[in-house]
Amino acid sequence: MNVIVANKYVAMLSNLNIDLIKSMTGEFEVDDLINTFDNFFFNKMILDITAVKGYQDIDTIQKLSFGLDMNKVILLLDDSPVVNSPNYLSQLVSMGIYNFTRNIDTITYLIDNPNTYKDVAQFQQLSVGVGSRIEPVGDGPTHNKSDKFINDDVVMQGFRGTRVIGFKNLTDHAGATTLIYMIKKQAELKLKVLALEVDKNDFVFFNDGDLRTVSTPEVPSIVKNPNNNYDVILVDLNNSPEEKNFTEVLYLIEPSTIKLNKMIRRDRNILDKIQNKRVILNQSLLNETDVKDFEYEAKCKVFFNMPPLDDKKDKHKVIDELISKLGLGGSYVQPKKTPKGGGLFQIVKDE
Repeated sequence: MNVIVANKYVAMLSNLNIDLIKSMTGEFEVDDLINTFDNFFFNKMILDITAVKGYQDIDTIQKLSFGLDMNKVILLLDDSPVVNSPNYLSQLVSMGIYNFTRNIDTITYLIDNPNTYKDVAQFQQLSVGVGSRIEPVGDGPTHNKSDKFINDDVVMQGFRGTRVIGFKNLTDHAGATTLIYMIKKQAELKLKVLALEVDKNDFVFFNDGDLRTVSTPEVPSIVKNPNNNYDVILVDLNNSPEEKNFTEVLYLIEPSTIKLNKMIRRDRNILDKIQNKRVILNQSLLNETDVKDFEYEAKCKVFFNMPPLDDKKDKHKVIDELISKLGLGGSYVQPKKTPKGGGLFQIVKDE
């Protein structure tokens, strides 16, 4: 059983599909964390670094390492310049803290596959020892003047990684292809997004170079490529066996009577198989009460209830809500109105 201590990233961490014995939310002194968990048995602690008071001072983290077994801690870093500086990361490694990430998707992997020194050796600067001071500059956060900071444009290779999310239709034509297209179109306002469609070629009709059709054998080399510059890869899995190699998959169900009955006749055990999965009711006309009835009868939790949408619109508030729930950010901006005289379907757009 695992423990989550969260603060800034509580919403993202709440979506982790892991066994929990305890969770805490807030900002805590190091001594309080040590006293709480010193004699508390747990498998792994997922620690949002912003939940530690004074976390930007590396001495605070060193104090934490004296009181807790850091081999059992997975540290979720924030996006501040000081925490992502080579100096700070180097000192984490020097303290024997190897399991740190800024990628929420990496956490579930690290629970069963913890890093060794070999995995993080590239972050260690041997000339920088633990306790080296990080000099303050002006009124901003403290940092070493000689550090080259890692920001959203300059990412240390292999550190942040790329989040990979699979999509799979459980009912016939549940709309994974179009949903991926709409998520990508909206998420790429802030992120670099690639979408893959496996063993089909429907993406070609969207006229987007970052919507690619690939075969099953090509999938691993693309999603595991450490040199890609994408923040997120969305994969329409279709019937690809690669599904078993994905740690994060969204399962789509169109909750109409005929589609549900077809799904169950095809696989009588399907509802048992999805009990602990992330299920999206897509193209759904169900209200909140209907969704609760569905959850009760299907004995599964609905991750998101997505209504039918017009894919010709540039932005949808409900898509932004899904993006936010997935931990990909999201802040809805009302789209500009199309000027009069514009084509309804915009089949041919001006360059």
